[in-house]
Amino acid sequence: MPGYRTLQELVDATPDLVEYFFNDTRAPHSRAQATLSVPFIPPEFTNWRDEQRAWRASAALFDQSHHMPELFISGPDARRVLTSVAITSLASLSPERAKQFVACAPNGKVIGDCVLYDLGGQRYELVSGQTVLDWVEYQVISGRYDAVVERDPSSPFNTSGGRVNYRYQVDGPNAGEILAAAVDGELPEIPFFRTARATIAGRPVLLLRHGMAGHHGAEISGPYADRDVVRDRILAAGAGHGLVRGGTRAYFSSIYESGWMAYPLPAIYTGQELRGFREWLPGDGWAASTSIAGSYRAPSIEDYYLDPWQLGYGHILKFDHDFIGREALQKASEEPHRSRVTLVWNRDDVARVYSSQFGAGPRYKALEFPVSDYGFPQADEVRDGHGNLVGISSHCGYSSNEGEMLSLAMLDAAVAQPGTEVTIVWGEPGGGSRKPHVERHEQTTVRAFVAPAPYAATVRQLKRRPIGNGG
Repeated sequence: MPGYRTLQELVDATPDLVEYFFNDTRAPHSRAQATLSVPFIPPEFTNWRDEQRAWRASAALFDQSHHMPELFISGPDARRVLTSVAITSLASLSPERAKQFVACAPNGKVIGDCVLYDLGGQRYELVSGQTVLDWVEYQVISGRYDAVVERDPSSPFNTSGGRVNYRYQVDGPNAGEILAAAVDGELPEIPFFRTARATIAGRPVLLLRHGMAGHHGAEISGPYADRDVVRDRILAAGAGHGLVRGGTRAYFSSIYESGWMAYPLPAIYTGQELRGFREWLPGDGWAASTSIAGSYRAPSIEDYYLDPWQLGYGHILKFDHDFIGREALQKASEEPHRSRVTLVWNRDDVARVYSSQFGAGPRYKALEFPVSDYGFPQADEVRDGHGNLVGISSHCGYSSNEGEMLSLAMLDAAVAQPGTEVTIVWGEPGGGSRKPHVERHEQTTVRAFVAPAPYAATVRQLKRRPIGNGG
């Protein structure tokens, strides 16, 4: 692979970005390359099926300390920068309330999302979403704001010997009881996506009412040096409540039940207004290493750009402030758009894909459990009963809790109603791409029916319930 100094150089030298990202790259993320996390977190502590079951029946403890990059921004103009980027209103952002932070390009297509904390004292923390972090830092530099940015790369790429913060998550119906036993004193009531300060084993912690699997849970963070003491106290508190440690295989499969559409392709590769950003980004960085996979092979990279509605963010889009992409999104708000749904795959068709691995073939693209998508992003065609393309299926995998193969999809309104039957095209065209982790295979089709996102009924029941004080 030739070396490029900037992302713009790569774009200028690549006549077909879709072909390039489809065949010649592999995303530098633990979800796409599981071995990146192995030195820090095992794939399984026991087995991924029991670890999945824990967030439904008792509680799971996830270690999020290593795979997510973070950015800290501080100074008199820090909030002004964030407001100018976020499609979400930050009017209620405070040290007691976090925000889902979503950023768009000027054309209204999504660059990415992350979680935003207000740490107080004009200091803010953005967690995960590498391209969003890059976009925020670029605004600070190019806009000459009075703000300072500090980066904390994920552990596989961190040369400091550690992280600024550890980050754990307790998720499941027993999470409240476990945290109540773990914190020093009384656990305060914390409504959904609100934060609270507490201490665990005498160490200061920041609690966020949020669950990766979408159930009753909370995220716990604090200084990295305290990670072992805090983790051990949580494990001791959970010993009588069925707390199970979750590895990366279970962790990365949690989104199929919760409905989070993670890491869309950032809408940054085209447009003159983004040229300065591409010239600032490195030619070997995150955005230069995106890895498209699946049966959907579009003629233009722009065909993979998504809007907030497709990702389920329409309800947090607010026009009460000026932000990048506002004009385009106001126009788009008056037009029809695809909706985020869950697809439940036909069990007989899933079994047929599995059985194709035996005998002389044809061999269909193998289904890995529990995480079956093999791109970053994944894009599989979804067609209606007449063969028309009606949407894209993205993250796909298996939920042992539901006993189903699930995928998250973005569908036209005509087929987005629960119960509608559609067809997924499974496998890449032409026998498969050149990606080294994609075996030679033939395409096939899988029937599926539309269901809500989140799919799990327990997620819909527990997602927004407060934690603490009996919540």
